[in-house]
Amino acid sequence: MAVPSRPAPPGAWAPLQKLARYARLPLERFLAVEAASGILLLFAAVVALVFANSPWSAQVANFWALKLGISLGSLSFARDLAWIVNDGLMVIFFFVVGLEIRREIHHGELSELRRAALPVAAAIGGMIAPALIYLAIAGDPPTHTGWGVPMATDIAFAVGVLALLGRRVPAALRVLLLAVAVIDDLGAILVIALFYSEGLHAGGFAVAGAGIAGVFLLQGLGVRSKLAYVLPGLVLWAGVYAAGIHPTIAGVILGLLTPVRAWVGVDGLIAGLQRHVEGEEHLKSLEGHALEEALAEVDHLRREATSPAEALIELLHPWVAYGIMPIFALANAGVSVGHFSVDGDAGRVILGVGLGLLLGKPLGILIVVYLTTWLGWVVLPRGLGFQHMLVLGVVAGIGFTMALFVAQLAYGDVALLDAARLGILLASGAAGVGALLLGRFLLEPPVEPGVALTADEAEASTEA
Repeated sequence: MAVPSRPAPPGAWAPLQKLARYARLPLERFLAVEAASGILLLFAAVVALVFANSPWSAQVANFWALKLGISLGSLSFARDLAWIVNDGLMVIFFFVVGLEIRREIHHGELSELRRAALPVAAAIGGMIAPALIYLAIAGDPPTHTGWGVPMATDIAFAVGVLALLGRRVPAALRVLLLAVAVIDDLGAILVIALFYSEGLHAGGFAVAGAGIAGVFLLQGLGVRSKLAYVLPGLVLWAGVYAAGIHPTIAGVILGLLTPVRAWVGVDGLIAGLQRHVEGEEHLKSLEGHALEEALAEVDHLRREATSPAEALIELLHPWVAYGIMPIFALANAGVSVGHFSVDGDAGRVILGVGLGLLLGKPLGILIVVYLTTWLGWVVLPRGLGFQHMLVLGVVAGIGFTMALFVAQLAYGDVALLDAARLGILLASGAAGVGALLLGRFLLEPPVEPGVALTADEAEASTEA
């Protein structure tokens, strides 16, 4: 049944409105596909690489080095564009990560030990093995600091690759990938906080504590406006930065503090709407202030039907996926390969990062999942076998966003940072192609209920 179209607003010109609607449809379809963010990331990475190896590479470097800031009397705060992206915009990315972790712990795949055991085991194996492989190859100074680079999975690219496999990928495998990626992100956050923060200062922790206290105070007062939490969030960010911890951790902390319980809930929304519908004649008779109050109550029911965490994820996720992450890729994925040397330390970094992602991820996931299932600690979801775990392990080797982020914290030397970036790009591309090929050969599309395939049809399906 067709959905009735919304009437045009007063003063709207029908032909122009129709043209705007046709222009909006492709964008709406594009944003509706979660994996589309991976396409944007790929495009941004290609653009960054092209410009880094073009005659305009110096101008691009100067652009990201452009200083921006504010000054108030004798006080001033100025940073370059690259810092604003990596330490500013990426705080929002990590805030959404914190929200997703909080949601998963409350009522998602990590809410029960039985459900969380498998993704936790797979993620731990997928983090330890890449780090060990990196240390085995590049464990000597000054390259050993990059052991955390190949540990995390880029969820946008990974989901995009699985989407290309279509119906060959069971829903349970997608859910498992999401859970593993969330735990990967949590592991990367802990690594950043514990190993890539230095020069800790007690005064900064006091300021961060004041920000957290402000959040709890607002929650205790029952303040529901999300904008009200921006100020204590900024205080938390400033405190974490002053303490010597990477400021993106402030986003994670704020996300974990966000409530995941709805005030009204779906039942309250239904009851409230029914109350207004049943009083339809009374509602029609309202005007002025009384009508505004009724509409305000309906708006309150709508806003509080979901938890603050869910509402913020819905609000911010498109901006992160289609804005912040591609901008981050533009700022960090550019590697000049014209005068690049793969000898010595740089070569070890490329090899360590590349093999850590490409081999460490699938090996770590497969070994740990096999051992834990053999010991009876975890059980594979119905319909999933070790061929699915192999595809999961290979696609988890797509590191990109989080790996690039850790790399720019791990290396003080520009040549080593470029080497790590190149290793990430090569390994992530190879992992994506490898996952697609393995998925085509190892995973079979489901047979429609009631449709029996002949031997020839089954063979043709397998070959396809």
